[in-house]
Amino acid sequence: MNDDDLFMLGTRIGAALKQTGGRVTCAESCTGGWVAKTLTDVAGSSGWFERGFVTYSNQAKSEMLGVRASTLEQHGAVSDPVVLEMAQGALAAASADYAVSISGIAGPDGGSLEKPVGTVWFGFACRHQAPFSQLMHFEGGRDEVRRQAVHFALKTLLDTFL
Repeated sequence: MNDDDLFMLGTRIGAALKQTGGRVTCAESCTGGWVAKTLTDVAGSSGWFERGFVTYSNQAKSEMLGVRASTLEQHGAVSDPVVLEMAQGALAAASADYAVSISGIAGPDGGSLEKPVGTVWFGFACRHQAPFSQLMHFEGGRDEVRRQAVHFALKTLLDTFL
């Protein structure tokens, strides 16, 4: 997968949102705004992309998205409960219809036996459905892990909600 593949996903998401009048937001950690960049690369995205949150630190996750300190302390930033709270917090803060959140370990360091490099959690929220999360393990260097994470997030958003 390359930048053209990501752009095509962004274009398809934009077309679907334009047709339904829906708006999307994202809350990103390890991808550092790459989902937002991919979506806003599409001309006319201001009509359906609400805003993006880049929340690398735990403090940012709490302040901007309402992730509880107790959730971060108990589970760590790269976890199911945290990405669910991130997605729901982004959905509320942005007044959007759909939200995707990402928190992971892109490397080259930061991994552990429990959470090796390439571990990425995703959260998805929609105003009309229960939120859900997904754990993925990606291979490759930092850029490859991040690119795969962006692709997975966009593809899942498209296939699930749009």
